[in-house]
Amino acid sequence: MTREESPAQTLETWSPQHAVDRALWSEYVSFAQNADHAFRELSVEQHLTSSAFVFDAELENILLCFHGKGRFWVQFGGHIETSDASLAAAAQREGLEESGLTELTPLLSTPVDLDRHSLSQSFGTCRVHWDVGYAFTADRAASLQVSDESESVAWWPLGGLPEGCVQGLAERIDRVVDTVRKHRSDHVEGRSH
Repeated sequence: MTREESPAQTLETWSPQHAVDRALWSEYVSFAQNADHAFRELSVEQHLTSSAFVFDAELENILLCFHGKGRFWVQFGGHIETSDASLAAAAQREGLEESGLTELTPLLSTPVDLDRHSLSQSFGTCRVHWDVGYAFTADRAASLQVSDESESVAWWPLGGLPEGCVQGLAERIDRVVDTVRKHRSDHVEGRSH
């Protein structure tokens, strides 16, 4: 597959909405400019990853997986493959693979979340993930399937996330939903003029 846009290009042209993401943005741009950091097979200890925040159409529920190695509830995501056309394509592929869904609809073409985090020894040689998150919607009635990396996949109301979520997930989800709603609002206002 031909790469549509390099991770560095994606990050350089994006303007994060939230201060938390803006604080990390320049470090991400610098990190992504070293192409080796995009792929696990080239940079063993730390690399970019891409993740999918999967919501229902009303943005009232989120689909999460219980990660086997991490022992926590988290959004779908993982390593970028050399065949992925972009960070967004990697996020979508990971979301589909880890949920068993056959369709994910992107909510935005740009990232919605940055989260750099250290990993425990249970993750092998990986020590730091520089995650770039994207937002999608899915049909809540669609069948789900647990992947080899997870022990469970389930929908959760945004106001009732399960115990045992990865640290900071609730705040990240709030920022993602805020970003999507602001984009929708701006889009509607722009069309009404």
